[in-house]
Amino acid sequence: MTIQSQEAPQTYPLLCIGHPLLDIQVTNGEELLQKYGLKANDAILAQEKHRPLYEEIVRDYSVTYVAGGGAQNAARGAAYVLPPNSIVFIGCVGEDEFAELLKTTNRREGLAQAYFVKKGEQTGACAVIITGHHRSLVTSLRAARMFHKTHLATPDVAKLVEAAQFYYVEGYFITHDVESALEVAKKASEVSKVFALNLSAPYVPEFFKEQLDQILPYVDILIGNDAECKTWARTAGLPPDSDIPTIAMALAPLPKVNTSRPRTVVITQGAEATVLVSGPGAETKPRLFPVHGLSEDEIVDTNGAGDAFAGGFLGALVAGKSMEECIAVGHALGTMCVQMVGPQYKWPKVKVM
Repeated sequence: MTIQSQEAPQTYPLLCIGHPLLDIQVTNGEELLQKYGLKANDAILAQEKHRPLYEEIVRDYSVTYVAGGGAQNAARGAAYVLPPNSIVFIGCVGEDEFAELLKTTNRREGLAQAYFVKKGEQTGACAVIITGHHRSLVTSLRAARMFHKTHLATPDVAKLVEAAQFYYVEGYFITHDVESALEVAKKASEVSKVFALNLSAPYVPEFFKEQLDQILPYVDILIGNDAECKTWARTAGLPPDSDIPTIAMALAPLPKVNTSRPRTVVITQGAEATVLVSGPGAETKPRLFPVHGLSEDEIVDTNGAGDAFAGGFLGALVAGKSMEECIAVGHALGTMCVQMVGPQYKWPKVKVM
């Protein structure tokens, strides 16, 4: 286990868990899409036919390396709006150069990590193929899928879990290790701390509904985009013409273990208004928060925009801001992110809160 931070504090208010990946980004990837049978705007797990892709893009293209993975991106976003070393990220990496690149990025951005290091394995990677404003994500999880809940019981990590006040888990993580996520979620619920989950991708509610149903009763804040939530709605048997506010209203009152606070559901819709529902009662009304639009020439890359929103939202939440302010900060980081290549933020820091 390694914890990297400049001041090495012992506790952090926000603890994030997910698949740490190194994003390998290429632009003008039209030929790659055709060659590997990929869609311009999609997120998939690598199959056998995609194995040569990672070597090919490094060899034949000009690439940009960015610390990635949904929860790690969000953690970096939260770190952007909070004081240094307010967040610790937990996930599994290999013992290799990719892991060192991730640590360097996190250290530079004020994010601590308590990685579970799997010796002899490769750190996960995500090929990010950018075509215009679209991005196709092809993820090879490698070590990221090998996290084990025994890591949570090691003395140093157990202290981090115990001390945190807010917890955030990506949906990708529960596809391989719902047990670890449930352990953290149950601990949070028992002492009325805040547990947040991001749906992450449409295939999570599509193919991992059982795992999602296991953890939803412990979720205080559920974040997702319109595609992910429409997929959930279909698997849950909602009418096929259900709109996003209706879906949010269906998610909020689902059974919840900790009844001392209502579940909050936040659904982003790209450039369309973000939907917020908080509360289980029939009197609860969806609230819509418009997004500040950008012109076509201002948008560079949409990769990581949803994670940036989640990071800004979480950072504001930890700082004690209202839901309205949390969404505003989320929008600010999402807008910042799409004007750069990959899930990155402007440096020196720009005040967003």
